[in-house]
Amino acid sequence: MGRTKKVGIAGKFGARYGYTLRMRYKNIMEKKLAPHKCPRCGFVGYIKRLSVGIWFCKKCEYKFAGAAYTPRSER
Repeated sequence: MGRTKKVGIAGKFGARYGYTLRMRYKNIMEKKLAPHKCPRCGFVGYIKRLSVGIWFCKKCEYKFAGAAYTPRSER
């Protein structure tokens, strides 16, 4: 069993790169990989990021612009 309870997805870096950068990476990747809701059809979990700011719903084939790491900006 891996020892990644605290570091989560950033556990692949081990002791490298410093705590602050690993935690910043962890927060961004957890938001990016979380299941998102489609703004058009409302289904959860079908959203995929095509490139930076371009998102695609596999269910209704809706392509839309969003934030870099999440489909909607968090302001």
